[in-house]
Amino acid sequence: MSSDSLTKISIDDLKPGMYVDSIAEQKGNLQVASRGKVTSRAIVGQLRRRGVLAVIIDPSKQFEPAPEEVEEEAPVESAPAPEPEPEKKKQKLKFDQEIAVANKLHKKGKSIQKQLLNSVAKGLPTDISVPEEFSRNLVGSIDRNPNALLCLTKIREKDDYLLEHSLNVAILLANFAQYIGLEEEIVQELALSGFLHDIGKIKIPDKILHKPGRLTDQEMNIMRDHVVYGIEALEEMQIPERMIRTVGEHHERLDGYGYPEGKRDDEVSFFGRMISIVDVYDALTADRVYKAGMPSQKALQILLKDTPDKYDRDLVQKFIKCIGIYPVGSLVKLSDETIAMVVKHNEDAPLKPVVKVFYNTKGKHYMAPEDVDLSRGTKVTVEKAVLASDYKIDFNTFFEEKIAI
Repeated sequence: MSSDSLTKISIDDLKPGMYVDSIAEQKGNLQVASRGKVTSRAIVGQLRRRGVLAVIIDPSKQFEPAPEEVEEEAPVESAPAPEPEPEKKKQKLKFDQEIAVANKLHKKGKSIQKQLLNSVAKGLPTDISVPEEFSRNLVGSIDRNPNALLCLTKIREKDDYLLEHSLNVAILLANFAQYIGLEEEIVQELALSGFLHDIGKIKIPDKILHKPGRLTDQEMNIMRDHVVYGIEALEEMQIPERMIRTVGEHHERLDGYGYPEGKRDDEVSFFGRMISIVDVYDALTADRVYKAGMPSQKALQILLKDTPDKYDRDLVQKFIKCIGIYPVGSLVKLSDETIAMVVKHNEDAPLKPVVKVFYNTKGKHYMAPEDVDLSRGTKVTVEKAVLASDYKIDFNTFFEEKIAI
């Protein structure tokens, strides 16, 4: 067959039944197998995720794909209507009863995350049952008392960002899913998706991953490849396709300026919209080696400002209600010159949460932790949200020694 018959087409025009002779245009740095049959839409999706923009096809080798190989594109998920669950008693515990268990679970999550990253970095097989079981336990803790694990998303170590971020996204995403009424199975699926969403970052060079300043365009292109690396790792683990799609969309934006595929509007799934909101929120509020995290209120304002262009407005508004004006685990200064940690929202009085008072700013000393419901019988009010660094408080140590016990 003469090379004159070969035809260049866009990746958007590639269909099952075509034969790819070579890659014509590609972005990114991933090596892509350049020749073979396109037996399903999944293959087209894989090529697109790997940065392929155009291919050369050989029309003379066109074939009729088997019916079972032609897969329909997955429809955009809409929020499933919450169905009434069978009557079952879920054990509910007070914050102080669950916090020690949640603290151990949080540490175990970081350990599992570290093992997963090491396995992916070395190309070793991964036992997906371990993170699956962890995700079930995580949702179990949220069922007993969601505020315990939410509180732990605020306890950060600057050198553990990669480990803590994925764990925090799992916790926040599971809470968000429960808040909007998704069924238990979906909550667990989203918890696992959040836990695994950044697994591809282990293949990004440290000098780029931990660079303190702004990335160059070339460095940003390399950084963006972490999504594709992550998808490849999850495909090898044989993770369900819907979860892979959720993970693959955590950097997509509704205006089409996200990555890796530049999806826009309804091309971004419902779960993809959820994880993108949670991912950005945790990243903005996280402490890094080179910068302090911003207060939750500012991060939520940024999310709201970027709707509906980048993020789903309805979901952002629901996420803000889920997180609250003063998120659980955040610190606030009270009108009596004390510092307290928020431990519970009061939905009927969002400006008056339940707090755990632990520091006196006048005397500059710690106090025995005491729970105070600001909505009941007290004239004390929240003056403002603060950071531990504002008062040179070693809150992590105090939390370990006096609260998470």
